[in-house]
Amino acid sequence: MLAVNEYFEGKVKSIGFQGEDKPASVGVMEPGDYEFATAAPEVMVVVSGALTVLLPDSDSWQTFKAGTQFDVAGDAKFQVKVETQTAYLCLYG
Repeated sequence: MLAVNEYFEGKVKSIGFQGEDKPASVGVMEPGDYEFATAAPEVMVVVSGALTVLLPDSDSWQTFKAGTQFDVAGDAKFQVKVETQTAYLCLYG
């Protein structure tokens, strides 16, 4: 079953699904600044556009462009800046 989610007044939308090995979601972010919290570890893959990210325990922002990915620990918060509509794939656990 697909789960449709909307965050930040509709500026971030995702569709959750069961991937081959673990739960996942695909979505799109509008330009803006966001803070996300994780329950389980996540792998974020940038599909289109770019995400500028401040990962937990880091003082440096990093930009991830299409075709790159980053890991976020479980039970953590991270900040994201988006300058153009950006699509992502998130793998949980």
